[in-house]
Amino acid sequence: MEERLQRFKSKLYQWFHKYKDPVYRQFLKYKERDMIYIIPFVLLSLKVRLQYFYFLLSSEQGFPQSDDTRWYIHYAQSLIANHTIGRDMNDILYIGYNFLLALLLAICKDPVYIIFIQAVTAALCVILVYKIAQMLFNRTTAVIASFIYCYHAWAITLWSSYILSDSFFISLQLLCVYFLLKWMETKKNSYKILFFVMAFYLFIFRPAGIITVLFMMMYLFINAQKETWLAFLRKYKYISSGLLAAVIVTFAVLFMGGKLDPLLASMQFNAKKVLYNIYANGWIFDSPSPHDHHFKPNYKINIMNSLIMSFLVNNWDHIMVIYGKRAAAFIGRWVWSTDLTSLRGMVKFVEQAFPTILFFIGSIAAVWNGLFRKSSIVWLIIVNVYIFCIIFFIDGMYRYKAPAIPFIAVAIAYGGDRVIRGAIFIVKYAWMRLGAKGPASAGQSLSAELNKVQSG
Repeated sequence: MEERLQRFKSKLYQWFHKYKDPVYRQFLKYKERDMIYIIPFVLLSLKVRLQYFYFLLSSEQGFPQSDDTRWYIHYAQSLIANHTIGRDMNDILYIGYNFLLALLLAICKDPVYIIFIQAVTAALCVILVYKIAQMLFNRTTAVIASFIYCYHAWAITLWSSYILSDSFFISLQLLCVYFLLKWMETKKNSYKILFFVMAFYLFIFRPAGIITVLFMMMYLFINAQKETWLAFLRKYKYISSGLLAAVIVTFAVLFMGGKLDPLLASMQFNAKKVLYNIYANGWIFDSPSPHDHHFKPNYKINIMNSLIMSFLVNNWDHIMVIYGKRAAAFIGRWVWSTDLTSLRGMVKFVEQAFPTILFFIGSIAAVWNGLFRKSSIVWLIIVNVYIFCIIFFIDGMYRYKAPAIPFIAVAIAYGGDRVIRGAIFIVKYAWMRLGAKGPASAGQSLSAELNKVQSG
């Protein structure tokens, strides 16, 4: 028996020495290929999104619906039947999504197929999250961000199950940022054309897309050199001037002819609803909560004969309080339920606050390592969503925060990457202090190791 065991061990050693070098060479050959990392995350992301899709499909209550869902479906069906576009705010400012939904309904007939397409699209966007994180930071950040997107981005899964503009908007936004970064990295005209096409569609997709595209233009302005902008303006001065003049003339003609009156009236009506139903009640979210700021609003119209301006000016102090509470609520509902009086409460607080801590670590590290300018698109998108949620309101289900989730995941992932590299540095330094090299040699290696961690 022992002889057979020895022969088996000998055979194992032979196989090991025979195949270790070829296996290691194959590992070195493929370890830099992104598909090794992307394919598992795609499968995981598909599992998470489609598992929830089939759970809803087989459940008694079926897929969730909201008032907005019913409106979108009814409008898309009307668009298919009548081929006419209204002049209301929802008709004009959501024209990109309305046309997409009408096209999908015309092809698929059943909204369930559209939800399936949303779920698959949202799942595949893990590829974009990986690529964006890798282009801006490194592979470790890309892997962590992809994992967060797969398992800790519930909002992505949730809103892919609704017939709403949010799921496709998030996917479109990620695709637009990817083309923008590829264009800046490779300088290829194909990526430039794709970016501007996607940016235009994002601009007309829904109102939030207008602000998002403006923040993307801000990123271009931050990263492009002054000479590049001047050369672009000189090269396309007649085209850009002509387009700008055409837009101004068209807007003036439509405005003077009263064609924009329904649009402006509906925008004013919606603004009034937000002010009188949400601001006046001191709501943080779109419904009452125990942490709202209750006050007696001043409805007097005495500023430029404008209802909106008058309300904002006359109640500015209370509005600032609401904004402050919304700024805190943006992090999550857990900020209101923090309990630091018990051990269990403190443990729960650390667990809930950990992603926020990593986010700030990633933000500070990006500035410290000189990467903030290059990666500022991540924070610009987050700030864009942050401002939108503070000025208007935070949906009770955090629906309007959802477009920032993939980029928050990237920032958290970079913070995680810095923590991991910092921990490795500490372990190496401690090992050198305790090892054979001695304290003197360890001290000489300290600055070199620190530079590696910072540049990694």
